[in-house]
Amino acid sequence: MSINSFGHLYRVTTWGESHGPALGATIDGCPPGVPIDEGMIQQWLDKRKPGQNKYTTQRREADEVRILSGTFEGVTTGTPVQLMIENTDQRSKDYGDIKDKFRPGHADITYFQKYGIRDYRGGGRSSARETAARVAAGGLAREAIKALAPQLQITGYMVQMGPHKIDREAFDWDQIDQNPFWVPDANAADDWAEYLDGLRKSGSSVGAIIEVTARGVPAGLGAPVYGKLDTDLAAAMMSINAVKGVEIGEGMSAAMLTGELNADEITMGPDGPEYSSNHAGGILGGISTGQDVVVRFAVKPTSSILTTRRTITKQGEETEIITKGRHDPCVGIRAVPVGEAMMACVLLDHLLLHRGQIGTNRGRIGPEA
Repeated sequence: MSINSFGHLYRVTTWGESHGPALGATIDGCPPGVPIDEGMIQQWLDKRKPGQNKYTTQRREADEVRILSGTFEGVTTGTPVQLMIENTDQRSKDYGDIKDKFRPGHADITYFQKYGIRDYRGGGRSSARETAARVAAGGLAREAIKALAPQLQITGYMVQMGPHKIDREAFDWDQIDQNPFWVPDANAADDWAEYLDGLRKSGSSVGAIIEVTARGVPAGLGAPVYGKLDTDLAAAMMSINAVKGVEIGEGMSAAMLTGELNADEITMGPDGPEYSSNHAGGILGGISTGQDVVVRFAVKPTSSILTTRRTITKQGEETEIITKGRHDPCVGIRAVPVGEAMMACVLLDHLLLHRGQIGTNRGRIGPEA
């Protein structure tokens, strides 16, 4: 199985399976001299780890990260950084009854058609457990970003669960860490808790939309045509398990706007260009404007549900299946820190690319231009 890496200069390779002994990430291209220890990375893994409340899978994993290489005396050396997370709570027996059946909505059937091998124990490499390695890599990326763009902040949150949306007028950054859904709307959090509890008890699931905002992004990141910042962000978010759609800024809704409404008007402020709105999501022509970079992605409902579904076996026989085990009723909850991690990896990658090609921005705007 090839293509397990992403990034250009900050390049991440993830490895391991859901029910193997461990999984992790190998990171090449992290700048030297970045202060780092396990605790700095662990804080982000703790946001993603399972079993923290009744709204996520009850698989109990500590998700404790170990740094195996690439650091000395508390800083990165510039050599590959190896991060490892041991699996400690696998229950492969939960999948014994379905080892010859393909789970509807899962990658079981396509992996088997392509490779001729099926790891039925939770999906193996296709499991969302793989995203723990991405979050670890994102934790390292955040520490490197502090040195290159200390003003840059990355925050993810849920804006929709099933048909239920947040009230944008009630948006409160401080609410995000105050509820199990990472939602910036206290009233929505209460409503969603009741809604998801009913779905959880019935053995069903629901999808969600996650938004990730990067504030303090400098202008100039990204390159025209094939090196666009939004191209890499879209690919990064689309690579997350269960993601079926990605938007930048206004996204699909831009198709409903007129040119007058969609174009973000520009005025000159005391510190440079200022924009009347941010329909572009902080990116024009593939290059960051200096505004907030805003990305949304849609996560489908968890396909492992207790409702009987029709399927086939490897022998081509028609049958029925119920997926037992421990699963998220809304996988979007734990996708929030994964989206943050992918944003961090992409932004660090483009900060390094920008530094390598341009150094500092060359275009001057203002009286001294």
